[in-house]
Amino acid sequence: MNATTRNIVKVIAIVSLFVFGLLMLNTIRLYTSFKTDVGFLQFKQDIVHNPYWRVFFYIHVFSVSLCLLAGLTQFSNRLLLEQPTIHRFIGKVYVYSTLVINVPACLVLGIFSNGGILGQIGFVVQDFLWAYFTIAAIISIKKKEILKHKNFMVLSYAITTTALTFRLVKNLFYEKSGMPYHLFYGMDVWLSMIVNIGIAIGIIARRKALSTLPSNRNRIDKYDKRNQ
Repeated sequence: MNATTRNIVKVIAIVSLFVFGLLMLNTIRLYTSFKTDVGFLQFKQDIVHNPYWRVFFYIHVFSVSLCLLAGLTQFSNRLLLEQPTIHRFIGKVYVYSTLVINVPACLVLGIFSNGGILGQIGFVVQDFLWAYFTIAAIISIKKKEILKHKNFMVLSYAITTTALTFRLVKNLFYEKSGMPYHLFYGMDVWLSMIVNIGIAIGIIARRKALSTLPSNRNRIDKYDKRNQ
């Protein structure tokens, strides 16, 4: 894959994430009324009247877009090299919104999720991996292990974007599948997680191969020196 093709793929990926992010914001708009019979809440009538569950639900709904947008900026090489202070600040926003807000909220929501035991286990595993990859990224950067930090951030963001993959699969294939809703929902949780982690591993492998090129090696060395 030549440089032009790589840039085109990168632009398409960024635009796609941005568009999906806007669609998610539009979905979130449904919940600003705080009605208990709109959107996803129509399927949670057995628990939606529990005030504690609703608190975690709204915390997650209104903060997950911050994770998506903040995480997306962390993969800008220009921002990384030219504005490292801003890069670190936005990185902290991503970390705090992930670990302090969304991981605890998603654990509660996952335990009471649709999809039966299959979906519940899937969401809990997803939540554990989200926390693990993000914490590993923090530990790596504190040790000045730049490459490990980048790789764990890719994996962390892969979990962040499972929300988008999950909805994409559900909207495209649920009606055509003919499967019971809870079974499809549970399988979708695992599929979106596996697909995203698979893509992340592919990105990491490609990055490892590209890092051996002289031009990229020089750019990495430049960043390493600025962060000694």
